[in-house]
Parts: sequence; structure tokens; C-alpha cells
Amino acid sequence: MANLTMIQAITEALDQEMARDEKVLVFGEDVGKNGGVFRATQGLFDKYGEDRVSDTPLAESGIGGMAFGLAVQGFRPVMEIQFFGFVFEVMDSIVGQMARTSYRMGGKMHLPAVVRSPFGGGVHTPEMHADSLEGLMAQSPGLKVVIPSNPYDAKGLLTSAIRDEDPVVFLEHMKLYRSFRDEVPEEQYTVPLGKAAVAKEGTDVTVVAYGYMVREALKAAEQLEKDGVSVEVIDLRTVSPIDYETVVASVEKTGRMVMVQEAQRMAGVGNTVISEVSQRAILSLEAPIGFVTAPDTVYPFGQAENTWLPNAKDITDSIKETVEF
Repeated sequence: MANLTMIQAITEALDQEMARDEKVLVFGEDVGKNGGVFRATQGLFDKYGEDRVSDTPLAESGIGGMAFGLAVQGFRPVMEIQFFGFVFEVMDSIVGQMARTSYRMGGKMHLPAVVRSPFGGGVHTPEMHADSLEGLMAQSPGLKVVIPSNPYDAKGLLTSAIRDEDPVVFLEHMKLYRSFRDEVPEEQYTVPLGKAAVAKEGTDVTVVAYGYMVREALKAAEQLEKDGVSVEVIDLRTVSPIDYETVVASVEKTGRMVMVQEAQRMAGVGNTVISEVSQRAILSLEAPIGFVTAPDTVYPFGQAENTWLPNAKDITDSIKETVEF
């Protein structure tokens, strides 16, 4: 076992998959010799050369078009959008083309492409760098959308994403890149896409979260344990498709639920999760479902983001309100 940060786990997954399969190609803005803006591809250019690790122009639409064309030709492209706030420039390639290929070709052709990108708040990035836009992707049929919350899952989920036969959007929260370390096997392994994890077991209330908000949910759960409230934390890991079986089983056990997302209340996947749980487990609920989100405004400038972003205190307050209902 190695003790890795999430960015190191991502680099290791890329490295091992490139060594395993010569059809895996990595490209994007500054990912070559420079190793990417967060150094996620550091060392890969020197190891595999410019034919397999290449810099692109500052044109997300071109990056997406190249990924689509390469995947159609049998390669496994791993394209990077330097910050996910710039996904709008490449929506046609991802949503209009990649997501529809399997259906369009009657299942006779697949599109094994991975769209990697950092996102998320709390690190004081400029405008359009921190936005949580996973909801747009999750509402697009034909795409799998993955958001790891820790180094172990990041390596296993990215390995699964690269091996998947269909397009996967792989989103990496910037605040998780180097904020803590985790034990990660040195050998290759996979974590299944579309399967949630029980990050912490509990009996009184279920908290469902993904990405960085899993860390905040665990902080809230630890604090509430001191007050005698047992919190179960579910890490979705994949927000499309969502593992409702794990979520519903937890809600049937605890009788209460709080949904947590960093995205605005109108965005993310929280409303979808709440709707599905309400339909599937309404007779198990003993209180209204709590919902912790950012406000329905444009993402603020850096000076205000700590006030704007949901945190462990917000989650704690919502859990208390749900438990005391």
C-alpha cells in the first residue's frame, strides 16, 4: 500500500492504464511536458512520448472533436478540460455526439472516451473555474458521470472509466487533490461505476453526498456522534447512473435522510435523488428529507465563497432538524 494524495492516485491510474493498453491516449491543454495545471499528468510525457501524451490548443471544442474521432477509430482517449466551467465550449462533442453514438449505431459501435476535469470551490479560483456542472452531464442520457471523494476511489474509478466501452465524465474536486492522503494499492484495481459506498455506518439518519461534500458530511457525522446521533453517510461516487438500491436500503434502515451537494439547489443531482427516494421509500420516511446546498446564485468571487459554500455546520443543522422532526 502507498499513502497517496488524490492527484497522485489519478496520475498512477493514468500511468498504469497507458502501460497496459497502448490505445490509451492523454491530451489537453498543458498536459504534456508541463504535466497539467495540477500536475495530474506529470511524468507521462517523458515516459510515453508526444504521440500518446500531447498538448492541444486552447480550444475545448477541438479537444472534444479529437476525442470523438479517436474513439470512433478504436482508441481510448482521455481528454482533459482544464476546468469544468469551460465545458460549454465542448457540449456538442460530449452531449451531441459521444453520448449518442451507441444508440445511433444500434449498439454496434461504442465510444470509449473519458472526459477528465477539475471542478469545485473552496480554493479561491477565478470566475468560471469552480462551478459544479455535474447536473448538466447527469441529465444527458448516454453519459456516465463519476465524482470520487478520496484517493482510493479515484484510482479505481478512473481505471474503470478508461476501460469502460462508453463515454465517462470524470470530475475531480480541486479541494480534494492534496488535502489528505489515503492508503492506495500499488497494483491495478477497479472500483465499479454506478455503485455507491457506505462511507460510514449509522442508524438514525442517512446523509447522501458526493465529491468534497462527503468529507463535510463525515465531519458532521463525527460531531453528532458526540451528541448521541448515529449518522450513516452514503457516498454516491457515480452520479449517473445513481445507485438507488444502496440509498434506499439505508433510508429504510434509518427512516430519515439529508441530501448534500455543493451545487446550487436548482442544480446538481440532489433533486433527482430526493424525488426517487420519495417515490421508492415514502413509507419508510419518518420526516421530510433535508436538502443542504449552495444558494441559487451565480458562483461568487473568491472573497465570498466560504460564506456561499455549504459546510459541516449546515449539514449538522439539517440533520438535527430532520432527527428532531
